[in-house]
Amino acid sequence: MKISLFVRGCFPLIASWLFAVAGLARAAQLPDFTPLVEQCSPAVVNISTKQAQNTRRLPHGFQYPDIPEDSPLNELFKHFFGEGNRGMPEEYDARTLGSGFIISEDGYILTNFHVVESADEVLVRTSERNEFIAQVVGGDKRSDIALIKIDAKSLPVVAVGRAEDLKVGEWVLAIGSPFGFDHSVTAGIVSAKGRSLPAENYVPFIQTDVAINPGNSGGPLFNMDGKVVGVNSQIYSRTGGFMGLSFAIPIDVAMNVVDQLRTKGRVSRGWLGVIIQDVTRELAESFGLERPRGALVSKVLPGSPAAKSGIQVGDIILSYNGKEVFNSASLPPMVGASEVNNQAELRFLRAQKIEQINVLIGELPSEEAIESVSALPGRLSVNRLGLRVLPLTEEQRAALGLDKPVGVLVESVVAGPAQTAGVQEGDVLLQINNQWVDDMDRFQEIVDALVPGRIVAVLVQRESGPMFLAMRMPTK
Repeated sequence: MKISLFVRGCFPLIASWLFAVAGLARAAQLPDFTPLVEQCSPAVVNISTKQAQNTRRLPHGFQYPDIPEDSPLNELFKHFFGEGNRGMPEEYDARTLGSGFIISEDGYILTNFHVVESADEVLVRTSERNEFIAQVVGGDKRSDIALIKIDAKSLPVVAVGRAEDLKVGEWVLAIGSPFGFDHSVTAGIVSAKGRSLPAENYVPFIQTDVAINPGNSGGPLFNMDGKVVGVNSQIYSRTGGFMGLSFAIPIDVAMNVVDQLRTKGRVSRGWLGVIIQDVTRELAESFGLERPRGALVSKVLPGSPAAKSGIQVGDIILSYNGKEVFNSASLPPMVGASEVNNQAELRFLRAQKIEQINVLIGELPSEEAIESVSALPGRLSVNRLGLRVLPLTEEQRAALGLDKPVGVLVESVVAGPAQTAGVQEGDVLLQINNQWVDDMDRFQEIVDALVPGRIVAVLVQRESGPMFLAMRMPTK
């Protein structure tokens, strides 16, 4: 009994001691960032810009008159004076804040393009509070990278690492100026690699949970060896503030842009000339793939390297220069990083057979040039099957930019497999089950031959471009 009471009385002390030991063990496993911050902070800078903007101001003592909305005078006043109490032209300076880091002792600094875009003046402030007016050497909107230069020597520089060596789950640290608070330090882990963001096709972003806010843009992302592995660029937020999703440009991509800006003054990228989409589970089954993978070609742009090499609509690109194309987002960064006028090896699936070709990579045209080539005039929508179709006229075919005499126009959609797949009025059916729909008769032949219960791929033309859909035929 005495022993039992003794153990019972000592149990809280033993338990608290065990919890304390466990806490110390956990604390011992957490990284100490202080040496890293002391080592890297001197090479991180604050960047502020000024850009002249025009507004309007009414003359002193003049009141905006109360004019009915439908009066012609109302439009006249709005044209000259703007809404409300604005009127006389007045200039003011719009200011932005960002971050950057020094990559050479003679003053070259890397930052985001959107930080210095259209700036009339770029002011750089170092960790020692020294201020410099910077010159913008060049910038690349597609990668959101800019290179600026200050007139200084013997500056502290960052050590450049390799983003390819990053592993998901490892610790990373950011230094920047969120909301203007210079040299703020935040830390987290790598959440994912190779992320694709809308309108950012050529950057395989590093996703982290490092707290990034406005003003962090252009600042460095360090690994635990004190080497820069990324350039903090974007956050995903519904509030405008940090929500646990931050994105950094891999330093490999950034330094390639910097090298081109320093040597050529501009950035060139490889170009294949295809419009691609992801392979869904249903599409994989319809094309005979064992699992969803690769990039499905839904359009080959006329005169492009892909067109010259023989790549066809319906091909699924599986690898590029020996690297697996995991999904459609994987391909553009691979192609973009390729040397122009060099050969690239493509492995792809065509008609359920693996084939291989070499493509002479071209130079990526301007966004305007690509849009003019791939634009699809007319009002077209998504497509389906189990529907009524009409033949395409030569005028409609020409307006769609179709280089083959193929396609039928969807006039109406009724309940059935096509509607379930997602076809709508105005769609143009180009391929069904990997067979070109040459005309109305061919359309009916293909539909009649479809096997019940099977999933087939349907290529449709829409306003946004061509797209494959997966349609399951009914069993009866």
